[in-house]
Amino acid sequence: MSVNYVGLALVLNCGSSSVKYQVVDTTQDEPLASGLIERVTHHGDAIRAIISQLSEPGSGVDLERLTVVGHRVLHGGEEFSGPTVVNDSVEKHIAMLSPLGPLHIPANLAGISSARAAFPHLPHVAVFDTAFHATLPEAAYTYAIDRRVAHEHGVRRYGFHGTSHSYVSRETARLMDRPIEDVSMIVLHLGNGASACAIQGGRSVDTSMGLTPLEGLVMGTRSGDIDPAVTLHLARTAGMTIDEVDALLNRQSGMLGLTGYSDMRDVRSAADSGSRDAQVGLEVYCRRIRGYVGQYFAQLGALDAITFTAGVGENDDAVRLSSLSGLEALGIVMDPERNSGRKKQATLVSADDSAVQVWVVPTNEEREIALQSIAAVS
Repeated sequence: MSVNYVGLALVLNCGSSSVKYQVVDTTQDEPLASGLIERVTHHGDAIRAIISQLSEPGSGVDLERLTVVGHRVLHGGEEFSGPTVVNDSVEKHIAMLSPLGPLHIPANLAGISSARAAFPHLPHVAVFDTAFHATLPEAAYTYAIDRRVAHEHGVRRYGFHGTSHSYVSRETARLMDRPIEDVSMIVLHLGNGASACAIQGGRSVDTSMGLTPLEGLVMGTRSGDIDPAVTLHLARTAGMTIDEVDALLNRQSGMLGLTGYSDMRDVRSAADSGSRDAQVGLEVYCRRIRGYVGQYFAQLGALDAITFTAGVGENDDAVRLSSLSGLEALGIVMDPERNSGRKKQATLVSADDSAVQVWVVPTNEEREIALQSIAAVS
């Protein structure tokens, strides 16, 4: 899909209790306006508050010039494999996917419904976190369980962070001055949620998150990969209910469970102060990343670049260095000086003699949603 369309988009990211927004003019690098409304109890009120803010003199936004309203939606299931213009039928189909994202999809839908009422004459486009991974080969998205059960209940790998992986992979190819069709890369989106993606010729061919965002890398509060029998063991020996196990793995595990902290800055501070739990937690975190890099290198067959992005990926130089340490035999050689410090701009952090380029590229999911939304209605 081309992403060179020009327009002005209002991008809405509606959570259960918050609404993030940006107004993106695709001819400019920086958004015209952005903000966050928290403690949302009614999305209609939040949308009206956003319109009020953007209508104020000096906001820098002319709402009459809006081309489209783009909406982030967590899960597209097997029904939605690209940005989709929203109508009543599309809303109903998204609602049917709520079991795949019970916390996120109802909030996404509430935002869509409220925004359609507020901007009835504008096209609205749903951009799905899972859509970028619609190119996964069957062997990559298929779990080894009974096919009938899997088909009946939609059990397969879907992948997430798709807008980030799409944006960052394209930016990496541009920085390398190479057509993305000729580049094989691994993108590491490391934030409170974290995922790895193997990308070949601009197409996702493997990714670490699965049916839900729980699978894969160690995250702020999510366990990532774990023996499925752990859930059965806890039910049998600890008497934990399904909801209790769900809460444990999604909200009480990851770095929080390992170290007592979900924010990597706090983990780093504790480790530097001598906390053994924090030191081991960081080793677990980076070891998991290193394992996925090796796995995806093998799946791709050749590797041109690795890119770090999102909060941890952009700001924690020690995580970047540790995650790729010991991989020199694979042609991955970091430059500690280039890697040092936070990176607010795209930066090459590998050594000159590294066969694989390593980049830090700040993600911009809102801009990607704007570009895809404008493309969908152009």
